[in-house]
Amino acid sequence: MSKSFLNIGVVAGATLASRCLGLVRDALVTAVFGLEALASAFYTAFTLPNLFRRLLGEGALTAALVPTLQQEIRAAQREAAFLLVNRVASWLLVVTGGIVAGGMLVLAFVPRWLAGGGGRWTEVAPAMERWLVAADLAVILFPYLVCICLAAVFSAALQTLNRFLEPALSPVWLNLAMIGCLGGAAYGGWAASPEGRMLWLCAGTLLGGLLQLVVPALALRREGWRPQFGLGVDDGLRQILRLMAPTVFGSAIHLINISVSRLVGLSLNDSAVAILNLATRLMELPIGVFTLAVSTVVFPLIARHAAAGEWDAFAASYRKGMRLILVINLPAAAGLALLAEPIVRVLFQRGEFGPADTAAMRPVLAIFAAGLPFLAFTTLVLRAFYAEKDTATPVRAAALSFIVNLGLSLILMGKWGTLGLAVASNVALAIQAVHLQLILARRRPGLAFHHLRRDLGKILLATATMAGVVWAIHHWWQRLAPSGLTADAAGLVLIIGCAAGFYVILLWVLRLEGREELAAIGQRFRERIGGRR
Repeated sequence: MSKSFLNIGVVAGATLASRCLGLVRDALVTAVFGLEALASAFYTAFTLPNLFRRLLGEGALTAALVPTLQQEIRAAQREAAFLLVNRVASWLLVVTGGIVAGGMLVLAFVPRWLAGGGGRWTEVAPAMERWLVAADLAVILFPYLVCICLAAVFSAALQTLNRFLEPALSPVWLNLAMIGCLGGAAYGGWAASPEGRMLWLCAGTLLGGLLQLVVPALALRREGWRPQFGLGVDDGLRQILRLMAPTVFGSAIHLINISVSRLVGLSLNDSAVAILNLATRLMELPIGVFTLAVSTVVFPLIARHAAAGEWDAFAASYRKGMRLILVINLPAAAGLALLAEPIVRVLFQRGEFGPADTAAMRPVLAIFAAGLPFLAFTTLVLRAFYAEKDTATPVRAAALSFIVNLGLSLILMGKWGTLGLAVASNVALAIQAVHLQLILARRRPGLAFHHLRRDLGKILLATATMAGVVWAIHHWWQRLAPSGLTADAAGLVLIIGCAAGFYVILLWVLRLEGREELAAIGQRFRERIGGRR
């Protein structure tokens, strides 16, 4: 696992850069558009190509492609693996191209036909207007789908070859392009109206998608791959299609789930979708920086063990990955909940985003934080099923999550509004995580959660103690420091630094398993840096 830990560090570092840029991007969007209807319409429109990306690209395809490519690499057939990459990319280009063309036609004409087709829309005119704007923006953004799905193929191939940096850097190019275009439009005089600035933001999104495609393609070419269009069908492609079929169905349920939540939020008010999106982005910071890094590195490892029938090694790698995920995400959830208000003020409260917006977003972020450990847990549990080429069980779990989320959303939105949607999402996540883990433990006793019970107890004790430290320092700082952005930022640096150091010391004192290996890696890193000097 030592090399895996180093790969996790590489992915986490690259992902940290992309997530920080993502926060800069979101802060820029909120400064320019606030939480008005135009921002909610953009987030809703961007949901569609992003969810199709997960449907056809990063989710189902990666889950099916990585184990199949591992088999080809294991048989020392790199050329066959590259041929399979070309065939998958060719078919994906055809399929996504058709989806994009059809989707753009539907989004361009159907919403307006519905809006003018009956008096029932006049009763919800504000909501319908937001939907029409979202549909217009989705027409512009939909071609992003082709680029990002092809990029997912090349990134999956690179991960199979143990190259993790280029795939992890992929969101960086998107964020830089969006920041550059929107910044130029808002502060460089490229556009004077909000609508013009929104068009520049969409242009930056498309440019970023193109960069996300080109960079991993060039990296894969350096590994010996040569692009070639071909629609042939072989056993490897058939196996991928068999593995993808149930996963696509499960992802489609998830797509409908999130789309319904966005449409429900768009129906509530101008700001609901924007608030939900920003809260999700903040929650995804620990998910993206560490959980995704762990899952990305552990997945090819456990897929390799599964292909070789090495189930003891499979279980050991899974438990180490899960321990690392819990170590990060439990304290991250506590910190996000306790520091929700100053975090929102520092990151977003400027320009069109005012104190009232911070007050509206704070409780939503705190509720989302409570679901963070379940989302992180599910990320790795799903990889365990995919490594065994079981894509049917996650479908049933996704269907269960969809039913719970939709039902609770409709029940709670009337009373609690945006908060109700956040609560429904958390409950659905928790049920999905528990359902998947119980099935996994029944199938592979070595993956049962009770093997991590002692570690979980130590992590929970350290997290609870750290939360007390966070609460105490935060209240002390509020009484001592003057109000203002600088004071809030300095307070966050102080609180997070002290809490993180205290938490690490507690885990060390409690003798959490795996600490010696982490220390050895840190020592080798320091020796390597010293040797370069």
